Parts: sequence; C-alpha cells; structure tokens
Amino acid sequence: MRLKVLGAAAGGGLPQWNCGCRNCADARSGRLPRMTQSSVAVSADGRDWVVLNASPDIRAQLTATPELWPRALRDSPIAAVICTNGDIDHLAGLLTLRESQRFDLWATGAGLGVIEGDRVFGVMNPDHVARRRITLDQPFEPVPGLRVTAFAVPGKVALFLESDSPDPQRLGEETVGLRLQANGRTAYYIPGCAALPDWLVARLADGDLLLFDGTVWTDDEMATAGTGTKTGARMGHLAISGPGGSLARLAALASRKVLIHVNNTNPVLRPDGPERAAIEAAGWTVAQDGLEITA
Repeated sequence: MRLKVLGAAAGGGLPQWNCGCRNCADARSGRLPRMTQSSVAVSADGRDWVVLNASPDIRAQLTATPELWPRALRDSPIAAVICTNGDIDHLAGLLTLRESQRFDLWATGAGLGVIEGDRVFGVMNPDHVARRRITLDQPFEPVPGLRVTAFAVPGKVALFLESDSPDPQRLGEETVGLRLQANGRTAYYIPGCAALPDWLVARLADGDLLLFDGTVWTDDEMATAGTGTKTGARMGHLAISGPGGSLARLAALASRKVLIHVNNTNPVLRPDGPERAAIEAAGWTVAQDGLEITA
C-alpha cells in the first residue's frame, strides 16, 4: 500500500495567508518548508488512487504529484475521494474537481448532508461524480484491492454548522477515522480527533501505520502564540503533549506514527526545537508535503 501526503498542514496551511507568527514568517523566508492543507492519496497498486479529503489546495497538490497526473487527453488516476468530516479544509477542494471527470465521492450521511445542502457543490456533475454513503464500521472498496472502514472518533461538527454550545467530543458521523487495508497491511488515517479513550487506543493496535491529528502541541497554543483564543479542545483537536495527550496515550503502539494536520503555530514544525526532539525520541515523524510512505 502506497500513501502520498499531498498536504500536511491544518486549515490555513503554512504560511497562513494572514498570519505573521514565527513559523509562518520562517516558511515565507524559506527557513521552514511550506505546507499545504491536509490531504492524503492512497493506492493498493500504484495505478488507481483514492484521495482522502479534498483540500482547498488540491490543484497545487495534484500538480506537484506525478502519480496523479493525467495518463491520456482527459483522464485522472483518481478513482475516488473520501471525506472524513464536513470541514471547509476537507471539502472545498471538491469544487476544483468539477471538470466532468468520473470519480466516486464517499462520505457519511452527515458529510453528504453538508454537500447536498449547499447548491454550490452541484457543479460536480452527478452524471460523472457518484455520491456514495459510508456506513460506519462497514468495510467498502473504493477501488479494487483497497478495503476501507470508517469509524467514529470524538470530534465536533464543522465550524459553520456549530450551535451556541457545540459538543467538541461528539461521537457520530461528523468526524471519522479511516482503516485502510491492502496487500496484507493496515494503516489508519485520523486527521481530526478530540480525545483518545481506551477503546480507540485499543482499536489502533493492529496498524502498521498511523497518520494522526497533530494540530496543536499544547491545548492553549494559539492563545500563547497570540494568534487566537480558542483552545485545541474547543476546536475538536487533542493536544500532542501532556499526560493525556496523543504522545503519551499512543506510546505503546508499535506502528509507524506520523503527525498530520499540523497547525501553523505548532512548535513541532521547528526541526531544532525540543518539541521535535521529543516526538522523534518517541518514534513519531512530522509529515511534510510530498512524503511517500509504503505501509
């Protein structure tokens, strides 16, 4: 199973267009690598590909990925797109994929509800783009040889759907993780997750590879950086550090572990910092755009 990280950053990317934090400034000057917004491509055979989350940056991501270039006059190796939630940074790229190219669009009932509730997504011609509903915990094959199972993880509804008092650890169809199986190997892709209860940690134990939510290092990271007031928990993202953070909670997993969906303020982006040293000592890697992984 081959996986290509198309985009490793959280919403806004690195640098974020309106942010002058240290990481964004260093990315603009070339001292840190630039990162587009979270998206991954996966293939069981290197020919047919499935895109996991359609980032707003998808046009640039496809241009930078030769495996996803057309093989004929009008063609794409992309056979399907799977969306793990209704966030703008995971749906907006669908509007770029509107040139009457055939592929299947997979999402939960909640995800399809977001798409079908906004007429702008009608630009994806239904004669070419089949909308397919994911049932939680029931495997499906978006392409031959690749088995995918979606399962609920703690999270919240998309920002534009929030009520006055949203539940940031809601468990349902709004936020899902994906179990990917091909050629005897298993990978997990969870770009958004608000908590790691024991049952979820146990579920991940059979993976050869884990791509996990690395949005913030500390829960109060944005407030400390002066870039916002929301905590990671309020945004539906578990912090990496601390006794209840993902670094500690997932320490016993034997799989290869990669942080993805990393916010522009996160100090793990700095290769010479103590936070990067801490995650590398624990066996983790920080994803970068273009990273290829054979699971």
